[in-house]
Parts: sequence; C-alpha cells; structure tokens
Amino acid sequence: MSPLPPCGLYRTRRAIGEVEAGRLVYFHNHGDPGPGLYFPESWAGNRAKFSANGVTVPAGFDGKALRPLPAEGFYRVTAAFHCCEKQCMRFEPDAFVQLGYNGAGRALLFVPEAGTGVIDVPDRGVLIDDAAFASLAALKLAEKTGGQRNDLSLPRGIVVH
Repeated sequence: MSPLPPCGLYRTRRAIGEVEAGRLVYFHNHGDPGPGLYFPESWAGNRAKFSANGVTVPAGFDGKALRPLPAEGFYRVTAAFHCCEKQCMRFEPDAFVQLGYNGAGRALLFVPEAGTGVIDVPDRGVLIDDAAFASLAALKLAEKTGGQRNDLSLPRGIVVH
C-alpha cells in the first residue's frame, strides 16, 4: 500500500474497489476498521454533506487514485479565466465566488449577488475546469452554522465609518 493521502475532499481518478472513477468523495485516512471513502448524501448551502458511513479502501489501495480538490467555500478570483474551453462565462479578478462540487466531483462556481443589506448566494452554479483552481484564493469568512440559509446579511445597528 502506498502512503495514504491526507483526510479531505477528492475526486476518484480511477475505480477503487467497487467505487467507480469520477466520484466526489471525502477520504478519511484513519479510523475503524481503516481508511475509507465517504460519499455525499445531500447538499446544503452549495456544500456536500457526507454520509457517516463509508467504505473501507481495498488492500493495495493507491492514493494516486484520488485527485485532491480545493475545499468548498468562498474564494476571490486572482486572475481572469473562462469556465471552460467554450468560454461560456468569464470570471474577473477580485470577483467573490463560492466553490462547490457536484456528485461527479466537478467544480461549480456560484456567483453571490449583493442586495439591500444582504449578499445572496444562488443555488445554481457554473461548471469550471480544474485549471481554474489556480486562479482562486480561499477567503477567511465567518459563516453561520446549524443549517442556516446561505445569507450573508449585515447585522442591524452596525454603523460603518
């Protein structure tokens, strides 16, 4: 068995036991009965929610069968890029975007929109090629937890000078 990759988000590059290539998985490199793959069972706020039950990787597992993916969350575009070869959509530098994935591990960018006192994040995104990851920088953004809607409203009573 090759060295295990770190715990995190991956796309399967090739079949791993009964798990087909092209699946979004969370790889957990330790645990009982051993390292395993966990699959998304739902999405909330454009983020995958992974099952508590996974499948243990088979003997002889090669970590190279997993392609690491950037974390889901909010990013800043650092350099202009198009979504794909067809150039359907262009993302401009300094744009605020949310990165998520579909069940096949394909990246989706969601473009938040500012309104009156809120930033609304749509639930439909644009598929992007993996090459675009190099043009994204993760943002540190305080987020609500506990099933809250993806609404980044500004609190009342805040005065900005």
